[in-house]
Amino acid sequence: MDRIPDIAPQPERLAWQMATVIAITTETPRVKLFRLKPADWHGFTAGQHVDIRLTAPDGYQAERSYSIGSAPDGSGEIELAIDLIDAGEVSPFFHEVVEVGDAIELRGPIGGHFIWRAEDGGPLLLMAGGSGLVPLMSMLRYRAAAAPEIPAALIYSARRHEDLIWRDELFRRATEDPNFTLLATLSREATPVAGIRQGRIDRALVDAALQSLPTTPKTTYICGSNPFVGAASSFALDAGLPFASIKAERYGG
Repeated sequence: MDRIPDIAPQPERLAWQMATVIAITTETPRVKLFRLKPADWHGFTAGQHVDIRLTAPDGYQAERSYSIGSAPDGSGEIELAIDLIDAGEVSPFFHEVVEVGDAIELRGPIGGHFIWRAEDGGPLLLMAGGSGLVPLMSMLRYRAAAAPEIPAALIYSARRHEDLIWRDELFRRATEDPNFTLLATLSREATPVAGIRQGRIDRALVDAALQSLPTTPKTTYICGSNPFVGAASSFALDAGLPFASIKAERYGG
């Protein structure tokens, strides 16, 4: 997920370092997955992100923040899902230029609010719009490995079927994991797709997610564009979820 970078002063430990690109996968027509191995990495918490910095030959620099999609697994590697922004400065470079073996400058992990640890408990309600899925995918993967008994429901909205990031993995998890429910919806898909709802997120979808959980979610995580987060947050509040239990992260202008 391409986010607005945090310009606040960072702790000294968040020094810029080089990370090697060890794998690139085309996930959707506009999203590529990049697996990176930073030179000096001490782990992260699900939901955190990293800053990426590109430096041109003339010294011009561009920075963007990307959420980590992989689970904290001690491997020393991280996975980023980079959505192509046609007018962007960073994502076109990744999509058109970056190759396996290249070195990319980054710093992190960053973020202490939009995170989840197994000891935080559940149930969990996750709501993602587009590439807002990325930090929530980190949480889901971590949950599956560390605390699969914690109930979780994911509402995932994308424009079209082909735009669903990690589509096969999500549906596999929904089939195999009795404590995980997936409710996917497509806002611009003209042809109905079996098992996937059509239309934008609405209160009925939120109610269905809540009904799939055994009790009221302890925490609700919402991530996506400004309009998506605004709508999803309103539906969550209308459904009676406490304001303090809702954590939101927005991207874009």
